[in-house]
Formats: sequence, structure tokens, C-alpha cells
Amino acid sequence: MASITPPTGTTTTTPGQGARIIGAQYDTDSEPGPGPQIMAADTLEGDDVVNRQGEDLGKIKEIMIDVPHGRVAYAVLSSGGFLGIGDKYHAIPWSALTLDADRKCFILDVDKDRLQNAPGFDKDNWPSMADTTWATEVHQYYGQRTYWTPPEL
Repeated sequence: MASITPPTGTTTTTPGQGARIIGAQYDTDSEPGPGPQIMAADTLEGDDVVNRQGEDLGKIKEIMIDVPHGRVAYAVLSSGGFLGIGDKYHAIPWSALTLDADRKCFILDVDKDRLQNAPGFDKDNWPSMADTTWATEVHQYYGQRTYWTPPEL
């Protein structure tokens, strides 16, 4: 999977450890406070997700936490519906996303057709996200190492 080169003077995290950040700041207020390095999950819910070509892929519906491991596991992307009707949900590995803090959106390096064919679910039939077989397949689909796998040395 190709990576996006952030502009000069931006912040990134180690690949595979979570969403990378590009842009100067998420909150345009001059008030002190969180982020973009540490933010409340609900401030990211509803953010747009676009691909590298700038095409709209959907919106962040939920951010899923692996509580025992204390890590963000997935962002649930809602796409394809109209006013919340007929939406398809996708569990996107957190490491597959890049936060563009200036534009207040996430970038997912996948074309629209690949996302439409991605494994997904509807709002009334969520998968067991703790199932490692399911999770491994999702990570492989997006070309990501599973978040619970130790980094390579």
C-alpha cells in the first residue's frame, strides 16, 4: 500500500501504530487543549473519509477500542447510503487511515471500487470484531499488519 507523504512540518506516528496525522492542527481555536495527537473519539466521528484521489468514501461512524489491549482497533466507515438509509459499514484498520488535520478528514488509500467490494456489514448485523479470523481477513484486505502483531525488528 502506498503511503502519503505529509507536508513539511507535520506530525506522523510510526506506521502500524495507528492513524498518521498530516496538517498543522485539528482544532482551529487558539485555546489550549487536545489534539491532533490526543483527541476524544467522538470528535472524529462523522469526519469524512476520502481516498488519495479526493473521492468521497464515506464518514466515520464509530471508533472501536480493543479494551484489553488499550488500542484503537478500527474506525467503522459508513458509506453508500442516503441519509443513513442503506448504508454499508466497513471496519477499517486504524493503521490504514491518515488524519488530514487541516481538512478535518481521514485519507484511506483505496479506490472507490475496492471499497465497494470490501467486506462489510449493515447497522443491524455487526460482526464479532474480537474474532481474530475475521479481523485478520479485514487487515489483509486493506494491506495492514494486524494491530496485535508485534512490530518487525
